[in-house]
Amino acid sequence: MMKKLICLLFVGLLAVGLLGACTADDNKNNNDTAAQEEKNSTDIKVTFIELGSVRCIPCKKMMPIIEEIKKEYAGQVKVVFYDVWTPEGAPFAGQYKIKLIPTQVFLDKDGNEYFRHVGFFPKEELVAVLKQKGVQ
Repeated sequence: MMKKLICLLFVGLLAVGLLGACTADDNKNNNDTAAQEEKNSTDIKVTFIELGSVRCIPCKKMMPIIEEIKKEYAGQVKVVFYDVWTPEGAPFAGQYKIKLIPTQVFLDKDGNEYFRHVGFFPKEELVAVLKQKGVQ
């Protein structure tokens, strides 16, 4: 009986040690990722926030434009989408005081709102708003 208890204790300690080693590697990877994101965030000129829903027809029409902006202006524009019809996204409707969806909010590099649009926003007009803050 004592032998089994010692064996179980040894296995338990071994498992805790392995878990600690794995967690240390994960933390290192997370820190590397966070450092890279921090470096990249210093190049961000505009944060483009889309407040809408995946179930809203005008919002669905915005999705391809949002994806194009993400790809074409990566490193200059941070794109954020909040589905305000979900429990996770609903608080942002209040935070940004939206009345209708979709609503686009544009923040400068200091986090200050400099432009807002309600409804479908054609890509050409959206890009013109990005260029106001030096996005190329």
